[in-house]
Amino acid sequence: MDNPSLVKIIKNRREWLTIQQLELNYTTEMEKAMYLSHRIGYEEYSCTLAKRLEIEKKRQQNYIASRQMISEIERRSFHHN
Repeated sequence: MDNPSLVKIIKNRREWLTIQQLELNYTTEMEKAMYLSHRIGYEEYSCTLAKRLEIEKKRQQNYIASRQMISEIERRSFHHN
């Protein structure tokens, strides 16, 4: 009485769920920095996709802002020489 399509969906869902959790190796210093920066530890970060996406979006925004700052400083420095 097993429905083959239902079994396939469940199997696919299980495979998807295993992708959600990351196996991360991290030091206590990395754990401290993660918590200070994002108020979350690596354990929760590795288990929660929504939190990972939120943190990675914030990191990307910070990276872009820092690159823009560097570019502006270099531009000003070039014009003053």
